Amino acid sequence: MKRSLSKRIALLAAVLALLTIPANAMHIAEGYLPVPWAFGWMAVCVPFVVAGFLSIKKKVALNPRAKVLLAMCGAFAFVLSALKIPSAFGASCSHPTGVGLGAILFGPVATTVLGLIVLLFQALLLAHGGLTTLGANVFSMAIVGPFVSYGLYVLLKKTGCKSALAVFAAAALGDLATYVTTSIQLGVVYGNFLEYLSIFALTQIPLAVAEGILTVVVFNVLEKYAKEELRDLSVL
Repeated sequence: MKRSLSKRIALLAAVLALLTIPANAMHIAEGYLPVPWAFGWMAVCVPFVVAGFLSIKKKVALNPRAKVLLAMCGAFAFVLSALKIPSAFGASCSHPTGVGLGAILFGPVATTVLGLIVLLFQALLLAHGGLTTLGANVFSMAIVGPFVSYGLYVLLKKTGCKSALAVFAAAALGDLATYVTTSIQLGVVYGNFLEYLSIFALTQIPLAVAEGILTVVVFNVLEKYAKEELRDLSVL
């Protein structure tokens, strides 16, 4: 991969980091879910995480140069999902997810591991999310979101859709799928699923559109400067 690509990625990460606004809000707040639900979501995530580690190990063994792209996808998700806007009810927040890019490049299962690492670091270092709610947050942002993004991207590409439109739709709708899932997770415990969904929609729809556009910009840079790596990953 050319040095210019690494410089562009570093510059993008720096700009996004400067835009991060500290807030006393989280994905789903620490301790907000009852214990059975908290551990239940963790148990559901375990098979996906194990499969994700195996997928990453296989992909890296076949394409050693993919390590840089893998790290970049993790950094992209970390920075974007740290751009948080508190929700009205205080138990969660709206923010981009950034996992669509990883799902497109490495598949949804591998992205589960990236999402887990991102959410764990944010919970420990930024008080964004929590350890007791880690399973629920991983399921919504690192499992449902990437699977929706990857499935939509593959479907649109098979229909002959242009890459830019496929990437935009995959990233934006994967983002929205995460928040539909979060609304369901909160709704089944506390009721008022539609209320949670409507509150999220006020901020999440424009954020999803912005994430889709930004993901297209990054993907276009990768197409130009990392074409061989994308071919190795069967993305192009």
